[in-house]
Amino acid sequence: MAHVILGLLLITPQSFYDLIKGFEAGVALFYSASSGSIKRALDTLLTRGLIEIASTEAGGRGRKVYRVTDAGRQEFHAWMTGELTGADLETAALSRLYFLGLLEPDERVPALRRVTDRIENDLARLSTLDKHLRDQEVPEEHRDIATHQRATLDYGIAAHRFTLDWFRDHLNRHERRSHPAL
Repeated sequence: MAHVILGLLLITPQSFYDLIKGFEAGVALFYSASSGSIKRALDTLLTRGLIEIASTEAGGRGRKVYRVTDAGRQEFHAWMTGELTGADLETAALSRLYFLGLLEPDERVPALRRVTDRIENDLARLSTLDKHLRDQEVPEEHRDIATHQRATLDYGIAAHRFTLDWFRDHLNRHERRSHPAL
């Protein structure tokens, strides 16, 4: 979540309440967060020196507006241009896609390639599991359960194939923009 907040603050400095609205308006498409988790992430980013308070409104509420520091820009850039980590591929891929426009144009294709590489690796693992399970004998008393577990794996494989095709298509469009002669 910290990197998503950094991305939102790189677009424009925002208050805590603006960030909540930013999550509700767009980020919620791929990442859900409570106001409490956003507040904790803001506090952590402040403590680490990745963001700072740009201004505080005078008055009772003292609304604080946050902005990204140079260290925060470097952290965000390293995350955007690094390998995708974590178990949740969809969130990792879509969060990078959402903020891809914050990278320099020549950095976007390599970032998209890292996404497609991760999808390919995850799909290969699911396909290996699929092959392994096809060779397993399921006891009669577990066949109903195994049928639906199998359907879950089939869904995962189909979802990964769709995601891979979609990201490859998006990557190809970016490559054509980067190299019009292709």
